[in-house]
Amino acid sequence: MVRRTFLLAAAASALFAVPAIAQSPVYKSSAHDYRLVTVADGLVQPWSMAFLPGGDMLVTERPGRLRIVRGGKLLPTPVTGVPEVVYRGQGGLLDVVAHPNFATNKLVYLSFSKPTGGGAATTAVVRGRFENNALVDVKEIFVADTKGAPGHFGSRIAFDKSGMMFITVGERQAPPSGDLEKHPAQDLSNHHGKVIRLFDDGRVPPDNPFVGKAGAKPEIWSYGHRNPQGLAIHPTTGDVWATEHGPQGGDELNLIQKGLNYGWPVVGFGVNYGPGQAIHAATMRPGMEQPKNVWVPSIATSSLMIYTGDKFPAWKGSFFVGGLAGQRIVRLTYDGKVFNVEDNLVRTQGRIRDVRQGPDGFIYFSIDDQQAKPTAVMRMEPVARR
Repeated sequence: MVRRTFLLAAAASALFAVPAIAQSPVYKSSAHDYRLVTVADGLVQPWSMAFLPGGDMLVTERPGRLRIVRGGKLLPTPVTGVPEVVYRGQGGLLDVVAHPNFATNKLVYLSFSKPTGGGAATTAVVRGRFENNALVDVKEIFVADTKGAPGHFGSRIAFDKSGMMFITVGERQAPPSGDLEKHPAQDLSNHHGKVIRLFDDGRVPPDNPFVGKAGAKPEIWSYGHRNPQGLAIHPTTGDVWATEHGPQGGDELNLIQKGLNYGWPVVGFGVNYGPGQAIHAATMRPGMEQPKNVWVPSIATSSLMIYTGDKFPAWKGSFFVGGLAGQRIVRLTYDGKVFNVEDNLVRTQGRIRDVRQGPDGFIYFSIDDQQAKPTAVMRMEPVARR
């Protein structure tokens, strides 16, 4: 069942030793009150965060820098060894994820817009060992077969319980015109609008759904996506979930399953920017998956996290979705069939680019300014209700 969310117009950590300011306002939600604490400021377009054993946080800045937050302070010198990126449009240095066995292998993964010549770029992933504030032995393990405008790179990375790596790739703003079923996102011979599944070293698993299929890319796990920029593995079920940018309306939350077609641009709930003309042939069609939740109008779903911590016990199991245009974090609950929106959180801070649960159980988020002005990583801390 599709749950459509119609939104009205805008009506101290052991990990990071940043003291809460006494005057910080207290925000209320349906289950917990909370305050916001700045973890690190002075960041330029922070896109993603990763927590490392020992307390460091890595933060990507879209212009191409990987930064370290250590002991509550943003180190002045970026990490060396980061690949060249195309910082244009929506491109740049994007996701950062630590290997599930980072404590022993020190591996860090980066997604980015890789130069392909003439100012063009595609989604790519590298991995390297994090040693002495540097990435060493950096190796390219995935390069998407895409081309197009400097946007919709997807670029989220997540590892499941078995160590398989999932990567999202956007449809690169390929226009949905003419025969919608011939759109690149519907074509298995490229990586436009796909979710990718690989071993941690970039090899293709033999049980991927299109291995051995003539004309199909063997890396593909699912297809028919627009621009999925939120990706999370459910900590209990192991299910793969993704949020996906719709156009003018029609952001989606999808359960990603092996070999399935998620419909872009044949089916969907959005319309063309500006005049609002219809894009899709319908909102549903046999053989094309329905989203589990839809936002109309769009909030520009940027990230996804499923909470398992103990700092906000009433939120355990909730899904948290960041919003860029919506400038909020949405908390949803799921009963196995239907999502319900419980809270719209953090409404006064700006464009929410990434949402993560820290090892300390607090909720961290980054703020992304479109004008490349310095912004911050912040965290939510619970406040006891009186």
